[in-house]
Amino acid sequence: MQRVTEWHQKRIGLFVFAVIELTIAYGFASLSIDRGNLWWYLLTLVFLVGTLRNLLRLVKKFIHGKK
Repeated sequence: MQRVTEWHQKRIGLFVFAVIELTIAYGFASLSIDRGNLWWYLLTLVFLVGTLRNLLRLVKKFIHGKK
């Protein structure tokens, strides 16, 4: 598990996790629109926040470099 955590902190790891979370959020958004269930909307929001968080960390790594 520690290897995954270390990989997630690298640029490629942040990008991959952001893409995966965005894909999952898209799936939940599609379900929530189709079914109208508030739980699907909540899960969409959770994964969107995760995507934005990873993307912001990725931008921060590009700006500040490897420290």
